[in-house]
Amino acid sequence: MALDRRTLLRAALAGAAGLAGAATAGGTAAQAAAQAAAAAQAETAAQAGTAAQATTSAAGAGRPRRRTVFVAGDSTAATYATADVPRAGWGQALHAFLRPEIDVVNAALSGASSKSFADLGRLDQILAAIRPGDVLLVSFGHNDEKVDDPARGTLPWSTFQEYLRLYLDGARAAHAHPILVTPVERRRFTADGVAYLSHGEYPDAVRALAAETRTPLVDLTALSFALWGELGPDGTKGYFLHLDAGVSSNYPAGVADNTHFQAHGAIELARAVVGAARTLPGRDRRALHSPSIPDDVLVWPPTRPAES
Repeated sequence: MALDRRTLLRAALAGAAGLAGAATAGGTAAQAAAQAAAAAQAETAAQAGTAAQATTSAAGAGRPRRRTVFVAGDSTAATYATADVPRAGWGQALHAFLRPEIDVVNAALSGASSKSFADLGRLDQILAAIRPGDVLLVSFGHNDEKVDDPARGTLPWSTFQEYLRLYLDGARAAHAHPILVTPVERRRFTADGVAYLSHGEYPDAVRALAAETRTPLVDLTALSFALWGELGPDGTKGYFLHLDAGVSSNYPAGVADNTHFQAHGAIELARAVVGAARTLPGRDRRALHSPSIPDDVLVWPPTRPAES
């Protein structure tokens, strides 16, 4: 049983006081010796208790720190507010597939490209907070493709890769672990109902950079494209932000958004990301294999956190 340091110190002091009293009262040498021995034993025990407490504190200090998954990305990954329900990004749903001891900081920003996110100081904010052992998911491309916008546009085989390197190098300098995620595919179908790709060479640029830098890759472009092709034009409407008029008070006139997602789509894309990110800490295998995760696992804060 662990002994309280203060109790043991009091016992040592009491023994010393008893020794002094015995000497004053003319107690026998044997009594004085016995009391001296008791005092010495108590003092030794107190010292041992202090050492044990120090060991316990050191052990507590050595306990693993909660690890955090950071997300740097655009509107397809962002966390949305109550005024946006049921719109959601896949970063908003990551926690549904991670164990409770893993924290998620979703810094994905609507409208951001790899360039503008860094130029706005958002990457610096992440790098100031990230710690050894944490993970940084990096997913851009949608807005990098807007090459006519000087604040956001990048070229796939030059400036796009150059900016992505800032994320990789910054995370590694902090002894954190970056993971590259290719941009999720849009809802695009031919007149015959065949899905087609829309991101040009940007996904290939991410794949090449991942191979060159030996960075883990989640090929969300390929994963989502396969899913959209399987679901078809009608089936994908339940994943993307397609709502009829009158269904949602946030979209009274209805909405047909072929880039962003409603809750179910965000959840299934988060499943794809966590399932493919084998190096991600705290993956909840039970949730990953659950056939259905309800929409109400998502939380919509009062304001969009990345824009607050």
